[in-house]
Amino acid sequence: MGDPFNKIAILGRREDPRVAGPVDLLVTHLTKAGVEVVDDTEIEGVDLVIAIGGDGTMLYAGSRVRDYDIPLLGINRGRLGFLADVTPAEMLSSVDHILAGEYTVEARLLLDGRLDRAAGENISGTAFNDIVLQRHDTGRMVDFEASVAGQFVNTHSGDGIIVATPTGSTAYALSCGGPIVEPKLDAVVIVPICPHTLTDRPLVIDANQAITIRLLERDESGASVSIDGHSIGAIAPGDTLTVTASEKRIRLIHPPGYDFYGILRSKLLWGRDSRMRTFGPAD
Repeated sequence: MGDPFNKIAILGRREDPRVAGPVDLLVTHLTKAGVEVVDDTEIEGVDLVIAIGGDGTMLYAGSRVRDYDIPLLGINRGRLGFLADVTPAEMLSSVDHILAGEYTVEARLLLDGRLDRAAGENISGTAFNDIVLQRHDTGRMVDFEASVAGQFVNTHSGDGIIVATPTGSTAYALSCGGPIVEPKLDAVVIVPICPHTLTDRPLVIDANQAITIRLLERDESGASVSIDGHSIGAIAPGDTLTVTASEKRIRLIHPPGYDFYGILRSKLLWGRDSRMRTFGPAD
């Protein structure tokens, strides 16, 4: 048996009709079960947050729960949904199992990013998915160098670089050719974005090592840094971006039967013949 969930906050974009229906249904179901239900403005002091939506909703929910160490359950109403793993059809039965103490908890790695400006200013934030340095201008590459644990790794030219958690390995990093990393690993993925040379390949490193990235001088080029898709500002030559494993974790709740590889098979269509989906059965 896990800890009881007597007070639950539900988070979701109610203006979206795909979300409003499941939210209302879940509120009614939980209330009948004797659970106190609050909205996401009253998150402090709750026992569980349930996010209904896509991975964007889950990223937002993660930013809300991480400072309070509140566990998070995701109900998928988005398109792809690697983070929110419970389907609407399974929602009520999954919640009942969880209320009965039948669930597993998975602590997900977070990354702290700090942008130190040459003038002395610094900006920081925490990522559930990734921290990205990316060029500003179409058609212009950026040059930068990366070090791990104080050791120089490489000088890169291209569109930028992604530093991703295992959770983020199925997001932007995957679309740039990065590997899928099992979520329980304390590992970080470093993925170049459209590198100028084909030998500039993704790396997987131990999470307990600081990554340092510095932009190099290049005429008429610039870059910015984003954390989970939200820009924290421009980076200029002389500035330093440092990425480290956060002391905080996000605790994801999974109902019985959670299967990470099953989610991959479902979302990435592994084991299916794509010709059946595109063209119909072969003659």
